[in-house]
Amino acid sequence: MIHLESVTKENIDEVLALGVREDQMGFVSPNAESLAQAYVYAKTAWPFAVYDDETMVGFIMMGYYEAKHYYTLWKFMIDQRYQNMGYGRKALELGLAFVKEKFHPEEIYTGVAPGNSVAKGLYESVGFVDTGLVEFGMEEMCKKY
Repeated sequence: MIHLESVTKENIDEVLALGVREDQMGFVSPNAESLAQAYVYAKTAWPFAVYDDETMVGFIMMGYYEAKHYYTLWKFMIDQRYQNMGYGRKALELGLAFVKEKFHPEEIYTGVAPGNSVAKGLYESVGFVDTGLVEFGMEEMCKKY
């Protein structure tokens, strides 16, 4: 059963050990950087480890972007050993459900690196659409509820 668990002192080392393939490194921030951001933005960042039963398979961080006043899919990765097994879609759905159930936003935003067609296709499959804005080198996408 795929589920999300908060990142804690008990599982942080395992989160830090997760990684993507070398050809994906330009698309995804290292989890150490993501967790540092979660620490600094503790009131508006919600980092989760993605599990299949007891096996950690990925990391997702949802957030609230105060500068633009909207909720975001901030960080997301599935470990290279567990890609193409359906974990990404389910983890994404769970992360979006967390924000929707807790905060009831009308929309959630994310950014995708240009050329990351796999992530873009995944995001589109759950209802994200391009906004046409490119900011900080990322193509903005939005999912409306």
